[in-house]
Amino acid sequence: MTSDVETAQQEATRTSPDGDVADRGPRSRPHLLSPDRLSDHIDRLYRAAWALCGSKHDAEDLVQETLLNVLRRPRFLRDDNEIGYLLRALRNTYANQHRTAARRPRTRELFEDDAPPSRETALTAREIMQAIASAPPSYRDAVIAVDLLGLSYREAARSLRTREATIATRVHRGRSHVAWQLRGESIPPTHASPSAAG
Repeated sequence: MTSDVETAQQEATRTSPDGDVADRGPRSRPHLLSPDRLSDHIDRLYRAAWALCGSKHDAEDLVQETLLNVLRRPRFLRDDNEIGYLLRALRNTYANQHRTAARRPRTRELFEDDAPPSRETALTAREIMQAIASAPPSYRDAVIAVDLLGLSYREAARSLRTREATIATRVHRGRSHVAWQLRGESIPPTHASPSAAG
């Protein structure tokens, strides 16, 4: 009989973190994502969550929910890109929450720092995160992976399951979107649609 850990390890070689069937080409031996190491990634996950949600409070909830999901069972990684794996888990949790929220009326508790910011020359972190959150999802995810989490284009491409060239295009257009948002300018049509990114 195989142990739970061995069963999970075998399962990890067959499926990806979001449940898709993985290709069965040659791989390095999967290793266990240690729960003790999750705390090393919390700050980066929080920045990514804030950019996804546009709200610090929603970001805290999203990170907690993501870590709860990851801790529910042993997780085996095929490479050493732990933050890439956790970013995919964060995006999947966000997407699930978004689908659930879309089916019910939106209500949100107001906090002191939700008051409209005074117009100053310096941008606040909140304004920047809201600008990132307003970008089309494919641009937003690329900017989060590269600019907030510090992944290389190759790591970001692996994490987001696309090509490096596509990541470069999405990061460029995502940054342009954020800059236009922060300046209060309208977004050119070529940058407003993810289909333009290829």
